Amino acid sequence: MNDKELKDFLEAKVYQYHQPEFLKDDPVSIPHRFSKKEDIEICGFLTATIAWGNRKSIIKSANRLMELMEWEPYRYVMAYHKDQSETLSGFVHRTFNDEDLNYFFGALKHLYTVYGGLEPIFARYESKNNLQSAITAFKGHFFELDHPGRSTKHISDPGKGSAAKRINMFLRWMIRKNSGGVDFGIWKSLDPKQLSCPLDVHSGRVARKLGLLERKQNDAKAVVELDKKLRQLDPEDPVKYDFALFGLGVFEKF
Repeated sequence: MNDKELKDFLEAKVYQYHQPEFLKDDPVSIPHRFSKKEDIEICGFLTATIAWGNRKSIIKSANRLMELMEWEPYRYVMAYHKDQSETLSGFVHRTFNDEDLNYFFGALKHLYTVYGGLEPIFARYESKNNLQSAITAFKGHFFELDHPGRSTKHISDPGKGSAAKRINMFLRWMIRKNSGGVDFGIWKSLDPKQLSCPLDVHSGRVARKLGLLERKQNDAKAVVELDKKLRQLDPEDPVKYDFALFGLGVFEKF
């Protein structure tokens, strides 16, 4: 395909998969159960954190998380203290367990108390072209309290070479406009043009087949390479093509 044919093909696939029907079997369906900004972002952050593996399993675990929080994420986080940690006993999703969850609740409370939430931190460290350095800075703030060493692996760091798929996905949810009824667009201080594609095995495979990506590893350098190509297709909303790459990879086995 030439450049125009590729753009037309991807635009058609974005239209096909950027639909509300996409929600029912996707982890983003969980934060869609809330209307308050803080509830959406806390639920979205925790859901994205455990978003690896089978999608049905992710949704089941995210629902369990919200049940533990009595379906009031912000109120629960702000009232949380370590004496409640016993109520988390037994929670596990793959390698994320109750010890990690105990720290994550405490860290979220700290960030809302000290920094006013998650959005102000990302906004403080944004760069004109992307939010990858802001992710690194966010991780530093998230783990500035005493924490189990094992918990740091659950937030990836582009500064150390990671594609940071899950947190880039979370940022897409928060920042992209809600025009398609999938993302939320509740973070107004940041712009969709700064977003990076949540690169994983599916989107990476499709991107390589379409000539959008040459690098073999799905890492931070691959994200930068893919960003450049997607920004050429649409500099204002490059990450909309995540819907096309993901849909082609997961649903069409492209």
